[in-house]
Amino acid sequence: MTEHLDVAGLQRRLADFAAARNWQPYHTPKNLVAALSVEASELVEIFQWLTPEESSRVMDDPETAHRVTDEVADVLAYLLQLCEVLGVDPLAALDAKIDRNELRFPAP
Repeated sequence: MTEHLDVAGLQRRLADFAAARNWQPYHTPKNLVAALSVEASELVEIFQWLTPEESSRVMDDPETAHRVTDEVADVLAYLLQLCEVLGVDPLAALDAKIDRNELRFPAP
């Protein structure tokens, strides 16, 4: 069983992983945004030609579910690394964005 996960702990693991391989020089904001875009595109590719109904059942196929899960992890990893490099608290950023959206798009 996995111990309790939190964003800061995952960011530390990602930073330690990169440091152990001396990848920090490559983890510039520009490179991390580019990698994030590539990984997001790989996630899009899985869904590209599916009907809406097929896309809602994508996790029913174990092989496809594994691919989706891996790509989600890649997207999140690059996003968390980008946030770390830029000093953005991703949870605070999301919370503030939801607050703004609630004002911008009030519920009927």
